[in-house]
Amino acid sequence: MARSLIDESGDKLHFAGHETFPLRYGWLKKAYDAVVLEGQRGEVPGSIFNDEKSIAEFGVGRNMVLSMKYWAIATNVLIAEDVPGERNSKISVGPIGDLIFGDGLDPFLEHPGSLWLLHWMLASKPGRATAWHWAFNEFHEPNFDRDLLRRRLVQRCEKLCDAGRLGKGRGLSGSTIKRDAECLIRTYHSGSKGSRRAPEDSIECPLTELGLIQAAGVGELFRFRRGPKATLPDAVFLFALLDFWESFYPGRRSFSVEFLAFESGSPGQVFLLDESAVADRLARLEELSHGRVRWDESSGMRQLYMHDAEGFDRWTVLREMFERDMRAIAA
Repeated sequence: MARSLIDESGDKLHFAGHETFPLRYGWLKKAYDAVVLEGQRGEVPGSIFNDEKSIAEFGVGRNMVLSMKYWAIATNVLIAEDVPGERNSKISVGPIGDLIFGDGLDPFLEHPGSLWLLHWMLASKPGRATAWHWAFNEFHEPNFDRDLLRRRLVQRCEKLCDAGRLGKGRGLSGSTIKRDAECLIRTYHSGSKGSRRAPEDSIECPLTELGLIQAAGVGELFRFRRGPKATLPDAVFLFALLDFWESFYPGRRSFSVEFLAFESGSPGQVFLLDESAVADRLARLEELSHGRVRWDESSGMRQLYMHDAEGFDRWTVLREMFERDMRAIAA
């Protein structure tokens, strides 16, 4: 049975928080560096986001400071932990931030794997970016406009309220849902050159480079681009597979290609890969995983086996990818 937002347990669902601004180049590194510096100074990590000096520190307005914090947490560059009795969350650096920025493996997000990794963090699990997870895992319209995306998200939120996932008697305003839908599209689609936007709103999000949302004909119609993804590294796909397995199915020892292509939260769904593209990826993983996961299609069943994957560090897979590819670029 496919999972959904409603039957996920343990994840606090969030909407809004981005202040209508999509992620921008440089924001994640600035947020990470600021929290690291606070720790080195003996200050409370993350307090900069609530301080008046943040405007001068980051060189942006107050709303953008809050948006910067939102995106850093939503991508797990920073980790926010709610502390009972305290108004503000406890902020710490996250493993993605340490890998990309702390270790300097890709501080300027030049490696395509970094963008795919950030997208996986946004859309693979419900949580800080709930609308993003919903859109890539539960919204299956072939073509859509902003209004259809908004209406479908409203319907899902109404079910969440009925199921008690958003708090008893608590709803979401139509304007909140509309802002999430608009920001989601702008995260992955750059928009038309003739669109009327303020200069500060016309800056593209780095995730537009992934091409996951495209224009569908004339007008304001869009579609998700499903199929092979030439810029998606196999190492990021393997990381996502291990993350999906460890997060939701740790006791499971095999997966069919159909399951990994269409199950909610799977690499196939989040990366918008079709079944054939998923099968091609799975066939290459045995060598990359040093035999920890095995692909078998000899019986016609096309199964991935995870018998030897316990303890296989998915972060090592990413580190080896960055170090190998950056050495190649330097050479």
